[in-house]
Amino acid sequence: MIEVVRALVVDDEDRICFTLQETLQRVGYVVTTASSGEDALEVLREHAFDVAVVDLNLGGEVGGLDVLEAIRWRWPDTAVVILTAHGSLDSAITAIRDGVDDYLLKPARPGEVRKAVERALERRKSAQAQRAGSHKRVIQAGGFFMNLEQHTVTVDGQYVDLTPQEFKLLAYLMQNARRVVSPPELVQVVRDYEPDSLHEARQIIKWYIHRLRKQVEPDPSNPRHIVNVRGVGYRFEE
Repeated sequence: MIEVVRALVVDDEDRICFTLQETLQRVGYVVTTASSGEDALEVLREHAFDVAVVDLNLGGEVGGLDVLEAIRWRWPDTAVVILTAHGSLDSAITAIRDGVDDYLLKPARPGEVRKAVERALERRKSAQAQRAGSHKRVIQAGGFFMNLEQHTVTVDGQYVDLTPQEFKLLAYLMQNARRVVSPPELVQVVRDYEPDSLHEARQIIKWYIHRLRKQVEPDPSNPRHIVNVRGVGYRFEE
């Protein structure tokens, strides 16, 4: 049985809205569009979606952040990708900290849109599976295998000796696979400490990222698994 993916596209620019609709329909998604925040709220009152692509800079009284809040309140299992311009990148970072799955800078190419949506859906599916099987104390992704009870890690079958902080960092990144995790969030996990600023968080966490990469990356200078998303945070890739 083919699984139907229901997508909501919210953008007040007709050309962009049409392009996003066409891009997602070509890979088999059933797409609903809304040309304003007000229209999006009307749709969301009655209909659930697997993924929503929302322009952060909507005109009108109902903005992109209002739409995101409505999705989180009404349909918390919906994966969300936001569209933003360079000038509002700080708002995008804030939204990601609040649980948005991915973001795209305008103008986004069709291939970038498809990949971002796929990542968002995979992340939501992984989170739902983790909640359903939260009693399991094992995390596995690609060649990475972590036993949380025994506090052991293997990469491609080879045992890796991690410090407790490195272990917590890797476990959290894997549990949030393909989501961009911000430096303040990672510092809270590793150090149980809330940094005073984003700059402080970046300075703290980059040392732990550096140490972890030396342990698990084939080439730490060109990381494949612990990936930096410039200006936003870090993401685990299989």
